[in-house]
Amino acid sequence: MSDLSESEKMAEHLDKVNDVVAEYLKGTNETDISKQLDIPRTRVVKYLTEWRGLISNNQAIRGRAHEALASADVHYSKLINKAYEVIDATDTMTGTGSLNTKTSAIKMIADMEAKRIDMLQKSGMLDNKELADELEETERKQEVLEGILKEVVSDCNHCKTQVMKRLATVADPNEAVVVDYNVQ
Repeated sequence: MSDLSESEKMAEHLDKVNDVVAEYLKGTNETDISKQLDIPRTRVVKYLTEWRGLISNNQAIRGRAHEALASADVHYSKLINKAYEVIDATDTMTGTGSLNTKTSAIKMIADMEAKRIDMLQKSGMLDNKELADELEETERKQEVLEGILKEVVSDCNHCKTQVMKRLATVADPNEAVVVDYNVQ
């Protein structure tokens, strides 16, 4: 039989990338992934770099990655809550066994939090450029809207009062929105 087709080569390549990424997201470092999968470490690093590039440039993949990370984050939260339940239960117990159980649960919580943070950092979620870009865009739109409101209502006292009243109903309770009811 002849060589693999281009699509078969691509599928094989993507399978290798997926295997590497799966191990990486479990918390395995590049050197251990290389040993486990019998792939040169330099190739493991290239696969991870390629994966990061694919994720950052593909909206569908980013969406699936966000869903998977959110699911894993929820799972960690449930596990951590269960560990806190163990701590609460040991508060009513006495003796050395309860202290050991409580100490183990505290260590387990710390370990799970560390793994969760590591997972989020590795995925880029904790230093998410996309989130920063969205925030910047939201701030820009807010400035434009404020400018429009100021221009449109500046000559109409009735409009100004109505806009201020409506803004007050949706404003952050810690944000001051002054409504001047003396405006005619």
